[in-house]
Amino acid sequence: MKYTPTIGLEIHAELKTQTKMFCDSKNDPDEKRPNINICPVCMGHPGTLPVINKEAVKHVLRIGVAVGGKLADYTQFNRKNYFYPDIPKGYQISQYEFPLVSGGILAGVELERVHLEEDTGRSGHDAGDYSLVDFNRAGIPLMELVTKPVIASAEDASHFAKELQLLLRSLGVSDANMEKGEMRVEANISVSANDQKGTKVEVKNLNSFKAVEKAIKFEISRQAESLQSGKTIIQETRGWDENKGRTFSQRVKESSHDYRYFPEPDLPYLRVSEIPEFDRDKLQKDLVELPWEKRKRLQDSLSLHLDTIEMLINDQTLGMFFDKTALLLGNDKQGIQILANYLTSDLVSLINTSGIREWYKNIDPNRFAELITMIKNNLLSSRGAKDILAIMFAGDIRKPSEIAEKEKLFQQNNDNELQKIIRSVTLENESVVQEYKNGKESSLQFLIGQVMKKSAGSANPQMAASLLKKIIS
Repeated sequence: MKYTPTIGLEIHAELKTQTKMFCDSKNDPDEKRPNINICPVCMGHPGTLPVINKEAVKHVLRIGVAVGGKLADYTQFNRKNYFYPDIPKGYQISQYEFPLVSGGILAGVELERVHLEEDTGRSGHDAGDYSLVDFNRAGIPLMELVTKPVIASAEDASHFAKELQLLLRSLGVSDANMEKGEMRVEANISVSANDQKGTKVEVKNLNSFKAVEKAIKFEISRQAESLQSGKTIIQETRGWDENKGRTFSQRVKESSHDYRYFPEPDLPYLRVSEIPEFDRDKLQKDLVELPWEKRKRLQDSLSLHLDTIEMLINDQTLGMFFDKTALLLGNDKQGIQILANYLTSDLVSLINTSGIREWYKNIDPNRFAELITMIKNNLLSSRGAKDILAIMFAGDIRKPSEIAEKEKLFQQNNDNELQKIIRSVTLENESVVQEYKNGKESSLQFLIGQVMKKSAGSANPQMAASLLKKIIS
């Protein structure tokens, strides 16, 4: 029997703000010392009063505008009551009936809502026969985005999560590093053999895109096999065991009434329209170029390869450097193609090999544009260009033309000099020359390589090929 999966995602992302959601404790995800960034408010001490972080609200509203969602006029916070050791108050301040954003579409997937809440602490279970809790994370602003149950495959779910991560990083509202727990995915999965929806099972805390895909595929298969054998699927929460490649039962799934939501009495409701900087038109005007807009521009206007486009979108630093340098090259499509190739191939190779992430401090767009122009005008061979780029990457502040002059890297276009090198190569490789005369075309490439070697990479390979044919014939 064929079973159809239905998937919805709930994704949490920690927001980038100076302070926590309801207090002035520092929001520092990189703090390694436990319980440093805490105060009586985020620790839930009696008599303390929370205050809404305005920047966190603005971040979520900007996300709402980007996905075309409806921004709430009236919104309020609620207490979500449940006990867990890493929740110091005994409840979590969240939003329930009145989220900041309703609806919207991202990556072709309809959204249910986007709302704000506070994060919990972090439990550690590796200290011995007891657990410890670090409350540095407790109270950090947390965006929760809920899709409608309209995703049809594990691949589509993983793609959606990747596109959301891109959006959050482009807007500058979250780093969304899954390996650090800054973005966490939960999948609601059901399967059915008819038009009726099946029983929903939630798989929590998927911390990589691969885990999202593998966990959903496993769960679809598990539920289908259970139904096929006559078993009943129960509504539950399951975890993902990466080592075993399977989900496992954690607890019976709670419903909203189990959390006993009620309005947070210590926080005022918000009338978003009464706050000038939350005006939708202003938020829209201040948006940066969104990932799907940039993807379309690079493809339609510049005809870049799809893999190149994805590299420039996924690496914001590289993408911004490309845009600044391309602007200096004007509407020169050939130059821009060369730029894209050298950025995503040679420069990325240098970055990955060296491990240097602040490479842009050594290479500015003006000098890079000059290098690209020299390549385009055949002033440099491919080898010479790579050498100059490596020298610039290492911190040399000279112009590319100055480096080429000093290091003798300008491409050799002088007929007389090239002819001398070519005659020397042909004399040293008479058997290869004869092979070429006998019709072996690959022999010419060997001879060109020898010319390039003798010229230390400065010979123009096209000119070398032409002169070799002329001299050999």
